[in-house]
Amino acid sequence: MRGRRIRTIFISRDIELRIVSLITRAREFSEDVIFVDLGSNDQTVELANEVDCRTLNLSGEVTPSKIAKLLGEIESDDFDTNMIINVTKEWRLKDLPLIVNRAREPWDFHLAFISESDDVDPDLVEINKTPISHFVVNKIGLDALLKLPDDGTVIDLEESVRARILPLSKPVVVPQRQSLAKASRFAQLFYWMLETGHPLILFGIPGLTLFILGWQLSDNVVDTFNELNSTSMGVTLGTIALTLLGLFGLMISLILYIMGKQVEHVQNQYAWNED
Repeated sequence: MRGRRIRTIFISRDIELRIVSLITRAREFSEDVIFVDLGSNDQTVELANEVDCRTLNLSGEVTPSKIAKLLGEIESDDFDTNMIINVTKEWRLKDLPLIVNRAREPWDFHLAFISESDDVDPDLVEINKTPISHFVVNKIGLDALLKLPDDGTVIDLEESVRARILPLSKPVVVPQRQSLAKASRFAQLFYWMLETGHPLILFGIPGLTLFILGWQLSDNVVDTFNELNSTSMGVTLGTIALTLLGLFGLMISLILYIMGKQVEHVQNQYAWNED
């Protein structure tokens, strides 16, 4: 079993953010990786070609018989096992080891289909008319799929074919609690600034608040006081001082932030943190 040659076939569309990681991970246990494109509108095919992955095109519904016919047209060395995976939004890379274990089992044809209900008889499922999650097939299974009619079930396969069909229920989405640091990028940044005493928090936010408050008060001072006296002068000077204090706080926060970055750069350059 350890010497079995495995070929992995990914089937999907518009997965440019995932295609490279899928191919790289599959090459750890596969001798060949193929991507079957269903009509992508992004850079999925281009990215697959950049990492030297062979790409094929397929239109219409994805059925085991159609995939078997497509694999039969490939001019390459015979592989002991073909592992076909339908990459959907629900499918995750962490599910790959389980499928690899299925590929190492002595089945000629193993199919996992997506089922809306748990109460379904796999023996009565029409193989070519059910949503596919993944299936593993060898040479014997490929030949059996090519002979299978469109409405064929596992019972219609030849008796010599070792076949297994299992329903794969959709995962139940359970709401999970999240900490403040994981709630959002902004919350994570804010938590880090509070924890480290960042100058943009200690001086920047108070300075910005005072500057906006002084700026708003300056408009009211100009509109309210029409004559120059001790009251108007005091309020005006107080408003100016408030605005300048806020501006001073903003400048201090930026200066401390830049100086901190420079100090870190110098320390990293001369390795001051090493003993």
